[in-house]
Amino acid sequence: MRLTFLGTGTSFGVPQLGCRCEVCRSPDPRDKRTRVGALVESHGGTRLLIDTPPELRLQLIAAGVDDVDAVLFTHDHADHTHGIDDIRAITVRRDEALPMYGAPETLDALVTKFRYIFDDTIRPLPGTYKPQGRAMPVAAGVPFTVGDLTITPVQVPHGAVTVFAYRIGPLAYVTDAKTIPDSALRLLKGAKVLVLNALFRTQHPSHMSLSEAVAAAREIGAERTYLTHLTHDNFHADLEAELPRDIVPAFDGLTIRIDEDSSPGGEGV
Repeated sequence: MRLTFLGTGTSFGVPQLGCRCEVCRSPDPRDKRTRVGALVESHGGTRLLIDTPPELRLQLIAAGVDDVDAVLFTHDHADHTHGIDDIRAITVRRDEALPMYGAPETLDALVTKFRYIFDDTIRPLPGTYKPQGRAMPVAAGVPFTVGDLTITPVQVPHGAVTVFAYRIGPLAYVTDAKTIPDSALRLLKGAKVLVLNALFRTQHPSHMSLSEAVAAAREIGAERTYLTHLTHDNFHADLEAELPRDIVPAFDGLTIRIDEDSSPGGEGV
């Protein structure tokens, strides 16, 4: 299995509009962070897109990806969904709508905001195209399959909102979580690779802080943890040097290999 971090930034992205801090002006490409999203590819060729962030077109071009088998939505916040129109370039070559999985309330919100994508009665004019998505509601703790991958949605709190993390074989992908409740911990334990959000060093009402993320990573016990949803509070290099060796900050374009029978190994950008 391969995991590609398409974007690793927060809702503001890095550099942040109007900010002149040293991180936002950094020449290190790892300090340039688009809104958070990821791509999971199985050994059998199944491709899953996790969320559709606003920079999705640019992210997929940078990753050399022009097709996916399904989208997994974590929740309906704008920084995770408002690139959804970019799937038009994918569905234009498909014979059927692209399956989009998520919690019923997440999909209901997307159908309301982007009705033209999900409503088959809305047809584009001759010679034009529209994105075509098919809402596929799934329930927390109930596995489902896409191609050769089995996916289990895991419910985690994000302030007043409930977010779906996803357990996909040896991978546990958690974003926008404030805590990891016991019910989620049971489903996430045993993962080889953990992806976890870490916002500020200080407390936040709906996201884990850096110290909370490190503590959660220790509790889950993955062989390696990658931090995402990062702000302009830290230079990538400084954060990497500060963290324990098995907990590292991800960066846009990072691709890692996750084998069932061996330790995770990086494949570079």
